[in-house]
Amino acid sequence: MNIQRCFTALVPIILILTFSQAAFANPIELSLDDSIALALQNNHDIKYAQSSREKSYWAVKEAKKNKGVSIDYSHISERYKTAPTVLTPAYTYTTEFDNTLSLSLPIYSGNELESKIDQAKLSLKVAEMEIDLAKQQLKLEVVTDYFTVLEYRNEVQVNQETVNNYVDHLNLVKTKYELGLVAKTDVLSSQVDLAKAQDSLIQAQNNYNNAVAALNNAIGLSHDTDLKLKDSFTYEKYSQTLEECIEYAKKHRLELAQYEANIASAQYDVKIAKSGYLPTVDLAATENWNDTHLPGAENNNWTIKMTASFNVFDSGLTHSKVQQAQHNVDMVEDKAKTERDSILLSVRQYYLSMYEAEKRIETNKVSVEQAEESLMIQKVRYDVGVGTNLDLLDAVLSLDSAKKDHIQALYDYNTNKAKLEQAMGMPVK
Repeated sequence: MNIQRCFTALVPIILILTFSQAAFANPIELSLDDSIALALQNNHDIKYAQSSREKSYWAVKEAKKNKGVSIDYSHISERYKTAPTVLTPAYTYTTEFDNTLSLSLPIYSGNELESKIDQAKLSLKVAEMEIDLAKQQLKLEVVTDYFTVLEYRNEVQVNQETVNNYVDHLNLVKTKYELGLVAKTDVLSSQVDLAKAQDSLIQAQNNYNNAVAALNNAIGLSHDTDLKLKDSFTYEKYSQTLEECIEYAKKHRLELAQYEANIASAQYDVKIAKSGYLPTVDLAATENWNDTHLPGAENNNWTIKMTASFNVFDSGLTHSKVQQAQHNVDMVEDKAKTERDSILLSVRQYYLSMYEAEKRIETNKVSVEQAEESLMIQKVRYDVGVGTNLDLLDAVLSLDSAKKDHIQALYDYNTNKAKLEQAMGMPVK
């Protein structure tokens, strides 16, 4: 009876574990858009950029506060002993309590504080653009990894088809050899080619597994997660011309806007350095209470003062700072020009590479059709004893090569298209 009860209790648990394992065994189906959305949700670089933006936001707040009113309060409680003097021959002990409330306000800083505020605002602008840049870079990474999985998945299929062709041919060769219709060299050469095809299949399967792990890493899933990709390689003619792509990049590439902000920030450094030539004006107000009894609220004294200071001579220190800042502006401007040229060059290169792959897609498609027809002919010729074993093996190899060339062309077209869009600065939707 106890055994029956235990078995009855274990049955639901066994069923739950069985269904759970089956559920976990099912691959996760992902489209390219699904993968991008998942990556945007899980990526740490984007979270880092968002935290950097928040840091810059509070840096603006800090810069603004430096120009505002500052109020400080201090309390001092002390007891001290005074040595004897002619007037007071005995040691005296004194207890004092002091309270001070101070107010300070910078009236004029020679544009130093104002320039630092504007610099902080520019840094915030750059940080906000960094978030979009991180998203664009992540999208490119995910798209490339996704297409890499597709490429190796298709290569595995092609290699498997090649292995199947070699296996079928080897069986045919063995049958002919047993009938005395072909030489032993036909069997040996067929076995060698089959072994090579199997070796290529093993390598392609390993490449596919590594590509899946890389995609999982990019989208924030466990590396061993089994994926089933919904999309496949497609070819859609790109509508924009090279000139249109270049003009779009000039207007929308965020790095160019960042360098413009960096140039403006460097120019503010010049203003900050030149503030050393100008006077500064500060307002200060102090209220003081002191007493010999806690809390020391008697004997009120107050002071209000405005201080103007001007550096008459600093041995050329300010001049050196100004020169450094001005040369830094030149450096940032030159760096911006270099970056601009590099961006426009990458747009051109990716566009031309995409266009080159586009032309290969059609030619390789024709090559696949011709290779399939050639293999069919060589199979018939060999079957009736007209063709040679070498001709048939070459036909299998040609079909394998043609299919892989077509896959490579599709991969190159789609990845170069993604790189082109990233180089142009197209936003992530």
